[in-house]
Amino acid sequence: MKIIFAGTPDFAACHLAALLKQGKHTVVAVYTQPDRSAGRGKKLKPGPVKQLAEQYGLPVMQPVSLKNPDDQQQLRDFAADLMVVVAYGLILPQAVLDTPPLGCINVHASLLPRWRGAAPIHRALEAGDAKTGVTIMQMEAGLDTGPMLLKAECAIAAKDTGGSLHDKLAGLGCETLLQALDRLADNCLAPEVQDDALSNYAPKIDKEEARLDWSRAATALDFKIRAFNPFPVAFTTLGDIRLRVWAAELHALHSHQAAAGTILQCDNRGIWVACGQGALVLSEIQLPGKKRLPVQAVLNSQAHLFAAGAQLGLPQGDSGAS
Repeated sequence: MKIIFAGTPDFAACHLAALLKQGKHTVVAVYTQPDRSAGRGKKLKPGPVKQLAEQYGLPVMQPVSLKNPDDQQQLRDFAADLMVVVAYGLILPQAVLDTPPLGCINVHASLLPRWRGAAPIHRALEAGDAKTGVTIMQMEAGLDTGPMLLKAECAIAAKDTGGSLHDKLAGLGCETLLQALDRLADNCLAPEVQDDALSNYAPKIDKEEARLDWSRAATALDFKIRAFNPFPVAFTTLGDIRLRVWAAELHALHSHQAAAGTILQCDNRGIWVACGQGALVLSEIQLPGKKRLPVQAVLNSQAHLFAAGAQLGLPQGDSGAS
């Protein structure tokens, strides 16, 4: 088949690489979002998909939108049989969806219809889901509402983070996409309509969501910390200090009398913090302007900041310590 590939970040680049390595199909063009400014100099930087496409000498298209008739005609001129979309980030108008004879298919990092939207990996972890997976979906005008063509499951481990689950699903997605293309070429895929009643919306992550609310249960905070590692990274405050929390452990502390956010103790496991239910032991943190470190390395030089009774999450200027 002649394929147009559309995608932008690392997750998408893995799938493009798998297509090119397999070599069964011809990628006639690559669509990706316009270059973004990055770094201190704010220079324009190409995304991972564009970098890979240029290594292979593939035509790269970067329209701001696909609503422009000229851009739509250019896409038609590639005469592709199919468009494969993976984390592209742009809405495909109906005119584009209707262009390839076999339509447009999407690799979505969730077991649809569980999580529809921009951040299914984060939301699955944050919700404490026991499993997730990838779905190859025939695209339509709705947000991730199209018929499901092929699904593959993946268990969510107790220590999985947003980063580790991203990598698992990227590998699983590549395998599943290649299987789907083989079956599509042989006309062996049976579309399955999604049950809208089982769907949840997975909105794009807002950085302020990463603020830890210590009045919540320790289990919920553990889910959030893991979901938001490595981006945007969970955080809390200690007086005027903004403290990033990279990793923590649940502890079977059934009850305590301390206010939520109170530091209960520090030991060789980490910093024990009272939650609305239970306690969380912070094991890897990052102080402003410093590297992320195991808590023990921080306590070696900054133990005075984390005295028992100090309280996390209070307004600036108030650490709660007496």
